[in-house]
Amino acid sequence: MELRPALDGHYGIPQETRLLFAALAGLEQVELIGLLQMSKRITRGGVDDVSRYNLSERIHRYSRVIVSLKGQSLVDWKEGVAGFLDEQLERWRLRRRAFLGLGKVSLKHFETRYFEDFVWQTLFARSVPSDERERVLACDHRVCTSPWQWMHLAGIERKAVLRRPAYPRIALPDFDVFISQTPYPGRVSGGAKLVVHYHDAIPVLMPHTISDRAFHEASHFNALAANVRDGAWFVCVSEATRSDLLSLFPEAEPRAVTIHNMLPSHYYPSEPEPERVPGIVRRYQIGEFVPPKAKITDRVYRLARTFGGEAEKAAFYERAFSPDSRFLLMVSTVEPRKNHRRLLEAWEILRDRIDPDLKLVFVGHVGWDYKDLLPACEIWIEQGSLFMLHNVPSDALRVLYRQALVTVCPSVGEGFDFSGAEAMRCSGVVAASDIPVHREVYGEAANYFDPYNTGSLVETLSGLLGGGNAAIRLREELRQRGLRQSEAYMPEKIIPQWGKLFSALAG
Repeated sequence: MELRPALDGHYGIPQETRLLFAALAGLEQVELIGLLQMSKRITRGGVDDVSRYNLSERIHRYSRVIVSLKGQSLVDWKEGVAGFLDEQLERWRLRRRAFLGLGKVSLKHFETRYFEDFVWQTLFARSVPSDERERVLACDHRVCTSPWQWMHLAGIERKAVLRRPAYPRIALPDFDVFISQTPYPGRVSGGAKLVVHYHDAIPVLMPHTISDRAFHEASHFNALAANVRDGAWFVCVSEATRSDLLSLFPEAEPRAVTIHNMLPSHYYPSEPEPERVPGIVRRYQIGEFVPPKAKITDRVYRLARTFGGEAEKAAFYERAFSPDSRFLLMVSTVEPRKNHRRLLEAWEILRDRIDPDLKLVFVGHVGWDYKDLLPACEIWIEQGSLFMLHNVPSDALRVLYRQALVTVCPSVGEGFDFSGAEAMRCSGVVAASDIPVHREVYGEAANYFDPYNTGSLVETLSGLLGGGNAAIRLREELRQRGLRQSEAYMPEKIIPQWGKLFSALAG
């Protein structure tokens, strides 16, 4: 199973990658091996044949994998020159394998038992409960030295010349199934079956909302086309995602199934813990945001309020999030399709009309195309009404889900959308945009609004925010529906579906 996304990010596909690996590791009929690969750099080290090396040499080579994954693999300038030449040679190898079909990308061995702390902390700890630690550390790994992005580029270049994408072949002589987390830029060999865990078709159907649009659209579509042509199976995270896949490639219909994402055991029904909220908000604020690869002309965004001292700061957060405080919550990376701006506009209206003390809490990293949103947020942040958090651990996020008046999911496009299902599992109340995937995943456990209409969002939230009996009853009804709805995404409901798929593939 591909683990590349687990090296990068906290929520979304990285989270589901970690959770799925940990869950599949518990299937008795499965021997699970992780695939370590970086997106843009060669992964050095690893052992091509375990029997060829004594223990100390094997450990040294495994250690080089870790050094490489952490961002440094060259000792001095001489190795730097050799590394540069090796990179150019690897690019040409990949082109030859894609254009001519000659040779295969071989995988190297990596034994987990010698580096358990690294494997746990780097790959799994951010999403997998600690009581599943032994299970994931019982699995070894293979190393693909070729960068994932370079493999994509080889296929894209081939299409530009020969009008049809094709990708390097991966040597998998000992495996029955290879699970990738997105359309994979490779063909499998040795009788293995490729299973693409398909999260969404957004890079193709909504390319205006993604980063690095030209590469992501081309890489997604061309690899997807090649995977379909090569007979891959597709496990879609929702029926909505499956429908999008089949709209692009109807011929994949017999090999496309839906298995929803699963929720981690970190999230569970609980009573409110209002006394924890001030400390959580205070600890996990983004603070200053410096745009990546910032230029001299770029500004620094101040995403936390300034104070004259620690005493003033502590007193402010205790007042702002007292036990009777009210706040809306949104959990998502800041990016265009998540629709933060719509919620910000609706919240401003709600403060004017209903509750001038209503707070707004955004949880998530700053992604891309944020220059219209962040300046509007800065004003409210300094005023002490809006808060932007990141790197919030699961236990703290559970408290926010439970304590928020409403968790709002305003996205205009999704493959599954964890945040609403997580909030439901934590006894939270959810309002969501009226898009097909939300109707499918949240069912009758959310109140819906038009994601393109600020007035619709204001109306939906107005019915949930009031202090009267009608609003209180509605919130309690949604809370109970959410608990029942979220049970469908517990591991004990999802993993047997994967086991059934493996049995069908083996048969």
